Amino acid sequence: MKKSIDSYKRKFLDSLKRYRGYSELTVKTYADVLDEAFQFIEIIEESQHIVWNLMPYRIHIAKLNAKTISKKLSAIRSFSEFVNEEGLHVTLQADESIKVAKTLPKPISHGHIVAAIQKCNLQEKLLVMMLYTLGLRISELASLELKDISDEWIRVIGKGNKQRDIPLLQNTRAVIDEYLSVFMVKKFLFEKNGERLSENSLRYMITKIFRRVALKVTPHQLRHSYASSLLNAGAPIVDVSELLGHASMATTQIYTKLGSALKQQNYNKAHPLGDSEC
Repeated sequence: MKKSIDSYKRKFLDSLKRYRGYSELTVKTYADVLDEAFQFIEIIEESQHIVWNLMPYRIHIAKLNAKTISKKLSAIRSFSEFVNEEGLHVTLQADESIKVAKTLPKPISHGHIVAAIQKCNLQEKLLVMMLYTLGLRISELASLELKDISDEWIRVIGKGNKQRDIPLLQNTRAVIDEYLSVFMVKKFLFEKNGERLSENSLRYMITKIFRRVALKVTPHQLRHSYASSLLNAGAPIVDVSELLGHASMATTQIYTKLGSALKQQNYNKAHPLGDSEC
């Protein structure tokens, strides 16, 4: 099993660099975490799947600060998701999250997104617009089926198999129609050889798209941009929370903090005394 883990680990680290555009230093950080963690993680092989018991490792890192522990656990979760996507059924045990102070997300400006779209081919343009005008998670977009797209709405199956309907802008609908007239997809919106494109493939496309305008952007940042734009334009937080598929409105409230921070920055720049001393 250790040999198998090492093989998956190499593929995972390669995907971080190639598909997500992570720097060498970030990839090394992931590698160090996984090398350390699998000295302690208990691997239990059951009939239908494999269990990774994280408790021994959590005991080992218990004295570290909450943010560091959270980052290490997040790296392990990302690895387990990759392994599952590769076909090895793994579940995590003792995977409870660590509470850390939430930081503000970093949305991408509308101008930068438009500049990136102008350099896109048709498939890339649709990818960016689906994320930016619908606020989808990359997992939701990867699994989006044609049958769930109507003229004015799309139906999304989100976390916990929760279903939500999101209004479809006419501009996005027009790009979908143009895309479907060129790409002969059968079931999923994004397909290749009859199979849906993986989340990693879509992430890699986003990395390539925004690299052309000298930015490092993740799909989740486009979701942040969607939420922040709606809230800054006065959309009720309860509606935005529903559109995003958040289980709790408390999760959505972080975007209101972002809006307040941006307003403060703009005020400081605009006011004649904002950057001077009295």
